[in-house]
Amino acid sequence: MAFILIIASLVFLWIVSLCKVLLLPRIPFGNHFTHNNGRAFRKRNALLVIAHPDDESMFFTPTINFLTSKGHNVQILCLSIGDADGKGNIRKQELFQACVALKVPMQQVKIVNHPDLQDGFGKVWSHNLLAKIIEEEITRCCIDMIITFDSHGVSGHCNHRDVHYGVCKLLHDTLQRDIEVWELHQYFAQI
Repeated sequence: MAFILIIASLVFLWIVSLCKVLLLPRIPFGNHFTHNNGRAFRKRNALLVIAHPDDESMFFTPTINFLTSKGHNVQILCLSIGDADGKGNIRKQELFQACVALKVPMQQVKIVNHPDLQDGFGKVWSHNLLAKIIEEEITRCCIDMIITFDSHGVSGHCNHRDVHYGVCKLLHDTLQRDIEVWELHQYFAQI
């Protein structure tokens, strides 16, 4: 029964995301991403920090589509190859294919394959290591906005939660006040 509820929730989220993408041109948005506090438009350098290949498609497609449609620069940092079931190389290729569809150039996609960042529900990722990797990417790409998971990891996956806390660790330790951070919150209807 729980499996059916999870599948139904994911289908619902996918449908809502699809509707947002299709209706995006008709919905008026605030000026947060299109103006800089009343000044002229400034292109943002956004870093999407995800745990596995497919997170960009399952959770962040509307966000990526919105940012690219407004001319912002989107970088994707995927912190594992998603090899829990032995299909990491396939999942890497799927991420690159998804990024083509999402209009994110392949040179703006980085996939980390670190021995301490392996996909799996029982795998705990070091927040210090995550913060270090994310900080390097921020510096390399001149990032001024980070987008990632909320503290529940959206789907509850422990690797997603670790990514969130890695970003928090980075911001706390380095006092990165010039970087905006956005997180995707989970919303599930109570039944």
